[in-house]
Amino acid sequence: MQIENKVSDRLLEALRCFPEGKKVTWETGISGEEWMELFQMAVQHQVLPMIYETVCKCQAFRSLPENEKGAVRQRVIWQVMLQEKKTAEFLNLYQKLLKEHLTPVVVKGMICRELYENPNYRTSGDEDVLIPWEQFPACDRVFRENGMQYRNPELEVEKEGEVPYLKKGGVLHIELHKELFSFQSEAYGDFNHFFEDVFRRKIQTEIQGVPIYTMGHTDHMLYLIFHAFKHFLHRGFGIRQVCDIVLYANTYGAEIDWEYLYRSCAQVHAENFAAALFDIGEKKLNFDRVQAHYPEVWQSEEADGDALLEDLLDGGVFGDSNMSRKHSSNITLQAVIEDKKGKKANTSLLHSVFPDRTYMERAYPYLKKYPFLLPKAWISRIGNYIKETRRTEGDDAWESIVIGSKRVELLKKYKIIQ
Repeated sequence: MQIENKVSDRLLEALRCFPEGKKVTWETGISGEEWMELFQMAVQHQVLPMIYETVCKCQAFRSLPENEKGAVRQRVIWQVMLQEKKTAEFLNLYQKLLKEHLTPVVVKGMICRELYENPNYRTSGDEDVLIPWEQFPACDRVFRENGMQYRNPELEVEKEGEVPYLKKGGVLHIELHKELFSFQSEAYGDFNHFFEDVFRRKIQTEIQGVPIYTMGHTDHMLYLIFHAFKHFLHRGFGIRQVCDIVLYANTYGAEIDWEYLYRSCAQVHAENFAAALFDIGEKKLNFDRVQAHYPEVWQSEEADGDALLEDLLDGGVFGDSNMSRKHSSNITLQAVIEDKKGKKANTSLLHSVFPDRTYMERAYPYLKKYPFLLPKAWISRIGNYIKETRRTEGDDAWESIVIGSKRVELLKKYKIIQ
């Protein structure tokens, strides 16, 4: 645990330095084991290039064996080059959408990346694009004419709120959204109504000379917060999302309607959670209340982000640090659903082992067409879980209950549920 605490502190210090182009000044006292722990945590949170760029010039880094330094350096070079290629493929495709007079709104990764001094060091697994439902046929046609294939061919794409694509012979992955949050989710499906007019309020920016539609700054900040919140209700999220939120606030705070943000967050019981994010940003990263025009109404929340920080550092970029944590998401989601119905949140093994059909449809799409096959899907899921836990020491159903119980208490601490 002592190593983990040191590693966490160093990860946060490096992340605080990166957006400003600064380097850490560590001189001695870091063992080879600690360096590897640091880089492994950076991998889990998908921030390895940012961390490496910040630490590679310090005196302490020179003590690491050359073969280990070389291995990390090569991985960073590969990730940065891969991101550069993804960006180029995306911008090429986006221009073709514009030529068809479509209005695809880019959110998260591509936009957030431009907030950093070295954009390609802030990597993304995929790019997210939001379109009006009625534009899907034309957008889908352009995608497929340009080598984009369905990642899940069995989906009925016309009916889906989110359609994932990957480029044949390329590296680009795109999540094409017709809705930002699944309407079917009892826990957060109602978040969509905050974005009903997002296309009317869209703005245009430019990336590498290409005009890009994106959300207005108030909408985008709200979405970044709600996206982190959604993942928190599942199994958690990583420090990269907090970095994005902090930089977005510092950059566009003067143009953000903070009072509207607060009221919107309060409607879904996310106001204390959001205040905790900014508390983390102020204590550990670069959040500047004055620069961001952070208002008194948010500061009055007095949210302490320490417990949230511990949870997100433990969880990895999307709370998928281990299988037990992944399966614990059924418990936290059920707690939120029960609270919305006025019931007391319970921690149940049944919720972890036998999730409802809406949750199961993400892994077993055939349930949308054949809902009566839910028992078959449960059996498959249990079989897969047993195989996964055999390969990974310490992952079991009981640990899922323990993690889920702890995270339900976090939901209560941040006033998300009663």
